[in-house]
Amino acid sequence: MNTPIRFLAALLIFISMAGGARAAQNSNPPSPVLEELIATALAENPDLKAAEARLRLYKHKIIPAGALNDPSLSFAFSNYPVDSFSGNVFPMTGKVVKLSQDFPFPGKLAARTEIAEQQAKWYKALLAEQQLQLSRQVKEAYYSLTYATRAVAITEKNMRLLDDFIRLSEANYEVGKGQQQDVLKAQVERSKLLDRLYTLRQQRLTSLAGLNRLVNRPSATAVGETPDPPMAAIDTPLAALQKNAENLRPMYAAYRSLIDRYQAQHKLAELDYQPDFKVGLAYAFREPNMADSGTDFAGIEVGINLPIFREKRSAATAEAEAGTRMALAQYNDFRNQVLFNIQDAYSQVQTDHDQATLYKTGIIPQASQALASAINGYQVGKVPFLNLLDNLMTVYTFELQYQKALSDGQRNLARLEAESGQANNPAEHTAGQTP
Repeated sequence: MNTPIRFLAALLIFISMAGGARAAQNSNPPSPVLEELIATALAENPDLKAAEARLRLYKHKIIPAGALNDPSLSFAFSNYPVDSFSGNVFPMTGKVVKLSQDFPFPGKLAARTEIAEQQAKWYKALLAEQQLQLSRQVKEAYYSLTYATRAVAITEKNMRLLDDFIRLSEANYEVGKGQQQDVLKAQVERSKLLDRLYTLRQQRLTSLAGLNRLVNRPSATAVGETPDPPMAAIDTPLAALQKNAENLRPMYAAYRSLIDRYQAQHKLAELDYQPDFKVGLAYAFREPNMADSGTDFAGIEVGINLPIFREKRSAATAEAEAGTRMALAQYNDFRNQVLFNIQDAYSQVQTDHDQATLYKTGIIPQASQALASAINGYQVGKVPFLNLLDNLMTVYTFELQYQKALSDGQRNLARLEAESGQANNPAEHTAGQTP
């Protein structure tokens, strides 16, 4: 068997093996590498640690917000004559110790505590939201890396095939069975593949660095084996995902706590029209004097502040009312945005699934059959070399598009899970399982 025949036979075997590999992609188990990456990100991501510290910070504000101010203790030399500073001349002279405590109007401390609690709930919900989005970002980065890795491997495989094509065209040209343009065309296609390979390798490095950033590792740290992703699929209807999102998405709870915070602030502003109280105890130590034997004095005082400056209190009330309206508007806008994002991600996943299915069951098998037919035709001299080359590049292009549809499907599925607030296990590849 001569060299061209051996090459074409090997190419036919390769086409058969490639089709078998594509058919096996849906049987891949969930990637343990992805599970480990998400767990590591949730434990080590610096931005997430900062959010956890911020939550602890605001939780520590709750107790002080509802606590009384410290009492006041004072000591005074009272009614001493300036000519002698003697304590035994006048009956009102004495050393006075005073203890006093401020008491806010009933309800003010509870309102301040409520404001601090709602602020802490806001940051608690933000932390949960950040964890959800971090999981999404890890999934997106992982599947971007998976695509880049597959694309590099497919491109390198096709470059090796083009090298064989170049040798085949050169051999045929030397014996007068081919044309020089066949050799040049094959070389040009190889150069184009090499240019794309450079870009894909750069994309792989960028995806790897981005993934490592999320898990707080050096940018060049290698990731374990990344198996082919399965096709993304959705089991839950769109309406159910949109309905459940309001209970599952942490940002909804965040905006509800923001509304409650401004309502508590409004209540406090209303209470600020009422006076606060001050209660004090005083004890005067006296010395014997010309009027009496120096019996000590004791006293009690009760006072209030006078909330007469109404403008600042009216402004505080108006501020709280405006804040409540703002939070309600933000809540409604966020809900509308989430409904749109779920709809968009849902349709994207369906489109990616349909495209991947079409490539797997229709386009790629058909293109592979066309390539096999071109090989058979080329062997008997009925198909020109350029047609054979075009068929090979067509199969290569469709293989890349198939891998991109798989990757896009999983990244859009991760987006759908995050938008709908799904708490799926990272290993699962089906959205819509309400916990």
